[in-house]
Amino acid sequence: MGVSHLLSDVIPPGACNLLNSSTIYANNEVNLAEVDIYGFDYDYTLALYSNALNTMIYNTARGFLIEHFKYPEGICKYDYIPNFAARGLHYDIQKGLLMKIDAFHYIQPGTVYRGLNPVPDEEVLQLYGGTYHVPLQQDSGFYGKVKGGPKVKQFMDIFSIPEMTLLAAANDFFITNDIEYDPVHLFKDVSVSVASESHGIKYDTIFLCCGEETDAVLHRLVSQGKKLFLITNSPFSFVDKGMTHMVGKNWRDFFDVVIVQADKPHFFTDCIKPFRRLDGNGDLRWERIQSLEKGQIYKQGNLFDFLRLTGWRGSKVLYFGDHLYSDLADLMLRHGWRTAAIVPELEQETKVVCTDRYALNLTWLQALTGLMERLQTHRDPESKQVFQEWQSEREELRVMTKNLFNPQFGSIFRTCHNPTYFSRRLCRFSDLYMTSLSCLLNYDLSYTFYPRRTPLQHEAPLWMDQMPEAGLCSRVSF
Repeated sequence: MGVSHLLSDVIPPGACNLLNSSTIYANNEVNLAEVDIYGFDYDYTLALYSNALNTMIYNTARGFLIEHFKYPEGICKYDYIPNFAARGLHYDIQKGLLMKIDAFHYIQPGTVYRGLNPVPDEEVLQLYGGTYHVPLQQDSGFYGKVKGGPKVKQFMDIFSIPEMTLLAAANDFFITNDIEYDPVHLFKDVSVSVASESHGIKYDTIFLCCGEETDAVLHRLVSQGKKLFLITNSPFSFVDKGMTHMVGKNWRDFFDVVIVQADKPHFFTDCIKPFRRLDGNGDLRWERIQSLEKGQIYKQGNLFDFLRLTGWRGSKVLYFGDHLYSDLADLMLRHGWRTAAIVPELEQETKVVCTDRYALNLTWLQALTGLMERLQTHRDPESKQVFQEWQSEREELRVMTKNLFNPQFGSIFRTCHNPTYFSRRLCRFSDLYMTSLSCLLNYDLSYTFYPRRTPLQHEAPLWMDQMPEAGLCSRVSF
């Protein structure tokens, strides 16, 4: 009897249809009835952008690299590759390697790229002293700053996807043409190029793609008596243009407090930088800020003054943002606010997870792992041969499953069998996560989100251990 027929008996009917991109997922229990104040970031939270923005950022940053830093014109031959990189990847600055790291700081085999080409696992082990482990002290940390500078940078921002692609393309150009270069200089130059060019591009409203949903969410919250505030690093001129396009020229009427150019994450840790008020033309006023008034626009400031002036504290505040470190980490760890992460990648990931192919691959992968775990206790030659065959098949299944998401790096949430570094931080710093703010429209504002209780390793055996061993082994054809 074939594997597919066996697994069709194992997978519950309709199991692949239980997920959809409109769902809000809970890491922690949250009762919306207790939430009186809703706070928002702007980029990739209130405003979502089309994929065309990444292409534009890449092209203009590539031009800046050539014109400003005098890089070879040949780099222009490298066009943007839409599905090459993924959020949450790490980049070894000194070695020029882009890679995927799991929650335990181990590099996932098969996901290390030098330029646009994969690095063999044997070479990766050699480069890292015989291990796949990357020490924590080498990582860029929550905010991208460690003493002496990071050796390994994690890209947590959605805007960083074109940056990673440009890094890979530039590395590939120098390697392919056998041109000597400094990987550290390349990293810094690309970073400057993307930062210099991306801000001017994303201000154009042609890239916005969620206006009606944002408008509907804000209307619903205000109509039910909720207080709203906005804390963003973007300048007022940009926010005003985008919000006017999505919501209307009276968009400020929705918000009780609006803060621009907040300089997050330092906004959450700095207790010195004062608030400044902007006038109608966007110019700074000189007056000392004694209160945060509705209809006014404030610049910079700090969270400690924000808490003092508003009195908004604890779990009655729910803040939405896309950057786990800059937007959510401090609010969760230090201030007890509820946090919600916007993860647009969920839309594509859930589509893959809901396919029959993914369900079959994953179920058989789990079954095969359980069989290998039992078979390893048998030391006779025949058992060893079967074990090796299963091990090879298991590796093939892992590659097949990874490729369903992204051929280079797989899912942003999982490595072979562990959560990714990104996924672990998502669970740690967000009470809730969702594809977009529009997901709120599917829930009553008194709804309670309950996280699913998943067994710890010592609480329950693998489901494989509970299946009739003889029956399974007799039904599987290899």
